[in-house]
Amino acid sequence: MERESMEFDIVIVGAGPAGLSSAIRFAQQATHQDQALSVCVVEKGSEVGAHILSGGVMDPEALNALIPDWQAKGAPVNQPVTAEATYLLRSEANAIRLPDIITPKTMHNKGNYIVSLANLCRWLAEQAEALGVEIFPGFAAAEVLYNDDGSVGGVITGDMGVAADGSEKDSFMPGMALKAKYTLFAEGSRGHLGKSLISRFKLGENATAQHYAIGFKEIWQIPPEQHQPGLVIHTAGWPLDSASGGGYLYHAENNQVSVGLIVDLNYQNPYLSPFDEFQRLKHHPLFAQYLTDGERVAYGARALTKGGYHALPEMAFPGGCIIGCNAGTLNFSKIKGIHTAIKSGIIAADVIGKQLNPNTTNDYRINFNHHFENSDLRKELYKARNFGPALHKFGNILGGAFNVIEQNIFNGYTFLTIKDSHADFSNMKPAADFSPISYPKPDHKLSFDKLSSVYLANTSHDEDQPCHLQLKDAQIPIKVNLPEYAEPAQRYCPAGVYEIINNDQNQPELQINAANCVHCKTCDIKDPTQNIRWFVPEGASGPNYPNM
Repeated sequence: MERESMEFDIVIVGAGPAGLSSAIRFAQQATHQDQALSVCVVEKGSEVGAHILSGGVMDPEALNALIPDWQAKGAPVNQPVTAEATYLLRSEANAIRLPDIITPKTMHNKGNYIVSLANLCRWLAEQAEALGVEIFPGFAAAEVLYNDDGSVGGVITGDMGVAADGSEKDSFMPGMALKAKYTLFAEGSRGHLGKSLISRFKLGENATAQHYAIGFKEIWQIPPEQHQPGLVIHTAGWPLDSASGGGYLYHAENNQVSVGLIVDLNYQNPYLSPFDEFQRLKHHPLFAQYLTDGERVAYGARALTKGGYHALPEMAFPGGCIIGCNAGTLNFSKIKGIHTAIKSGIIAADVIGKQLNPNTTNDYRINFNHHFENSDLRKELYKARNFGPALHKFGNILGGAFNVIEQNIFNGYTFLTIKDSHADFSNMKPAADFSPISYPKPDHKLSFDKLSSVYLANTSHDEDQPCHLQLKDAQIPIKVNLPEYAEPAQRYCPAGVYEIINNDQNQPELQINAANCVHCKTCDIKDPTQNIRWFVPEGASGPNYPNM
């Protein structure tokens, strides 16, 4: 197909904290050196921030380094953490507050802020554009563009106006080739291009299997008398009896709270429904005391990459690099990834900025790896290297005790190395080993159903387009996943995308409601047969989060 093309020095895929931070850093360097540098950011969401979701407690360290005067420039970072507490939920009605001394010090939040990452990214985009960066929202990077020598030379955006049967509609517009000297992939967790690049260039050869969780978030408007600005609550234990993870509740600005649950995707029970576990959590008295008489105003879900240091792929490859949650830079011991994403974007821009100098002869990948190895980001992730694997191998109690000792006494520097090399999907056990879980029906006051939740995510797709949830083998869901695992896609999807229905012959078949998809990527990660491939739909499709 003949395509129009545009050429840039730098193309960045994804307008999240990593992508926008690298764009700003490139532009800052060009301004400082009085150089002309063309930087383009392509974003699949309808606007910057539309697909951004984070629990929302941020360490401002990296933002201080990127834009030291962010307060004077009006960054939407206004609510400091004023108090915090960690609880062990022992049952649906019982909670024990854990003393600070037995909580990993990395989880303490003094000096941090409760933020809307979506709004922060919108502000970062404004800063980038003021420096001359071009940002193209509503355009999905569908393919990697390769040079004749095999190096990455940019991306191709997705075709628009293709019907579900593959034919071209009247509105058809072919995607554009965005060519670049260097391309940065900041797609967020389980980016489909990052996934292909890791495979093509064997970037994960020296890493353990990557690990993921699904994170839920709701924003509630609550009565002023129930609001405590700056209060941060984290929980462990109930309702996750057969999975690891934890809950949170953050008191943000304007009488709003963010409430959510993180469920590690290495769980074994195919009957577990992360969405329904989250709905149960809100009925616990610890949460209900704040949410009762409140109004749920937003809902979203997103995978997060939490394998940590041992699971990091090589980030640099010929022609570019993978940064942020796409690579897995989240610091699980802090339960934070915003500042580490920004750090990774800064590193990429610092290294590539030097490579653009025509007098530079250093090998790009060696230079990048050297810079990363000597960075604060690498040191931070190294100290947290055992945090997730310890929980996976020893459970919440023993693993948690190990983490307290390693972080609080040894500051992350012990002689031990703990790894978990089992991919999350491989941990799924046969349904015959478990009993179905009977979840309470939603009361539509504290707990809700999936469809009303998807409505609050403002999810929008043109239904007359090819399904972006692709099955490698259309027979596997019914022939393998249903009899072996009771087709867990019905339960691990947080948006009701996958359903088992009976067809006209009264035979079961898998129905894919792709229009519901909130782009969380959980199906691509957790499907036990790895039969589902998440691909980008038309640009501007998906959720439209206001201030997640």
